[in-house]
Amino acid sequence: MKKFIEKLQFITHDIEQHTHIEQARIACEAGAKWIQYRCLTKGDDDLLKDINVIAEICDDWGATLIVTDHIHLNGKADIQGFHIEDMDADFTELRTTLGEAVTIGGSANTVDGLLRLANEGADYAGFGPFKVTTTKPNNAPLLGIEGYENAVIILKNQNIKMPFLAVGGIKLEDLEAIMATGVFGVAASSAINQAENMRDAYLDFYDKVIF
Repeated sequence: MKKFIEKLQFITHDIEQHTHIEQARIACEAGAKWIQYRCLTKGDDDLLKDINVIAEICDDWGATLIVTDHIHLNGKADIQGFHIEDMDADFTELRTTLGEAVTIGGSANTVDGLLRLANEGADYAGFGPFKVTTTKPNNAPLLGIEGYENAVIILKNQNIKMPFLAVGGIKLEDLEAIMATGVFGVAASSAINQAENMRDAYLDFYDKVIF
């Protein structure tokens, strides 16, 4: 089942400036069609309080709502899909658990990781880190432009059509070179939600990614 995958994916995060709900609302008002709710600090009741409000916002603006991990909440709110950050997760099993209608994305930091996600039926992947990031710190080698160019060539040669997005420390000035590699799109968080004007920052990203 082919799913809608947006080229610019906005990821909420625990920050002082804006709540997750505020981040989702501002992004949607700026035109976002994909909100990934990433909150790993709350219990289920508080998660659902956020998710239900964000789901209404997404519904009003025609945006897809993806939740990071927390697959046990499937069916308890209007969630279209899940992004799984565990790079050892079994996506074949996840598909059986969640069903065909649910969008499932994963994270990878190597081409082998991308290939595994594609072979196990992930709908899309976030591939990073591009540069140093504080949103989701890890010790993986930085990919840089060359890493994306290499991945695009390898997946194309193997006729793998799973879309993957650049992620990790991406700034506005990086977008032109990143998109020129042939990646499907970009996932962004801090460059947008920690900007002085979040709405303008989203629109600036949009102009560079979706053209």
